[in-house]
Amino acid sequence: MQTLTVDLGDRSYPIHIGAGLLNQAELILPHLAQKRVMIVTNTTVAPLYLARLTATLEAGGVAATQVILPDGEAYKNWETLNLIFDALLTQRAERKTTLIALGGGVIGDMAGFAAASYQRGVPFIQIPTTLLSQVDSSVGGKTGINHPLGKNMIGAFYQPKVVLADTDTLKTLPARELSAGLAEVIKYGLIWDVEFLSWLEANMDKLRALDPVAITHAIHRSCEIKAQVVGQDEREGGIRAILNLGHTFGHAIETGMGYGNWLHGEAVAAGMVMAAETSRRLGWLSDADVARTRALIRAAGLPDVAPDLGVDTWLEYMGHDKKVEGGKMRFVLLKKLGVAVITGDVPADVLTGVLTAPH
Repeated sequence: MQTLTVDLGDRSYPIHIGAGLLNQAELILPHLAQKRVMIVTNTTVAPLYLARLTATLEAGGVAATQVILPDGEAYKNWETLNLIFDALLTQRAERKTTLIALGGGVIGDMAGFAAASYQRGVPFIQIPTTLLSQVDSSVGGKTGINHPLGKNMIGAFYQPKVVLADTDTLKTLPARELSAGLAEVIKYGLIWDVEFLSWLEANMDKLRALDPVAITHAIHRSCEIKAQVVGQDEREGGIRAILNLGHTFGHAIETGMGYGNWLHGEAVAAGMVMAAETSRRLGWLSDADVARTRALIRAAGLPDVAPDLGVDTWLEYMGHDKKVEGGKMRFVLLKKLGVAVITGDVPADVLTGVLTAPH
């Protein structure tokens, strides 16, 4: 097991990465305010891991109840969120009752938002079971739900007490979902660490085959970079926005195509290519840099071409992006591979050219 820390003063917390962590009650028990929890999971993950986690907790003397939600991005909404509140109230959950998110990014985001809101805040723990959630969404405290007009537009910053990334859970992950998680891994190389980017190019086949050493290193380095950035800027007032490389375009794809039709990682992958192409048109990246980005994304089994939404639709959904400031869109782009920048100075003709480029 490897452990690193998100440094947020008295709200700092550990991220544990390794195999078999679902069986280790000692990683969870110290973080419980009382020996009572509610596990939030979904219809896909529950048959795989709910009984194991429940048995681990009960062996440690913890009373565990659960709420099982429908699976998918399409259910990341108020109606599904309310099922968590219904369960908490029915079970008479208290302020010291801990919510445990057992699942991917959708479960983590909704359980975290419920924890931030119920009785104005109860503790929660992240146990991410997808690669995307292990390397990205479970770390950093972003929680929330989608709105028909925009993804993740309603939510709260609310940090977990601990994150347990059990790499064994990736063995049941469909290949498409594994690739989607690799998009966020690639992102860290593009924005922060060009040596990691080169390592990913050399090891992509191993990652897609779930080589234990390679996948553990990829998760650890991704979490390490995210923890560094979040430690500097928890609430995205500045540098944390670089973690959204490809997301302005990607969220527009997810919203425009209907939530769930493109996986988050797939949309981000195509969005990162669009961000790289925008950077090239601004004179920051070379043709070779863009080609390298595309090649790595394709090697991960991800799309490097976005759907043709039409300029008006693109601009409509991109206008709901959380980085919009003073009515002006701001983009995360690349000054060079490994160095990201946040800018609102993208000429209209450059943006239109990217949005209308052959798809």
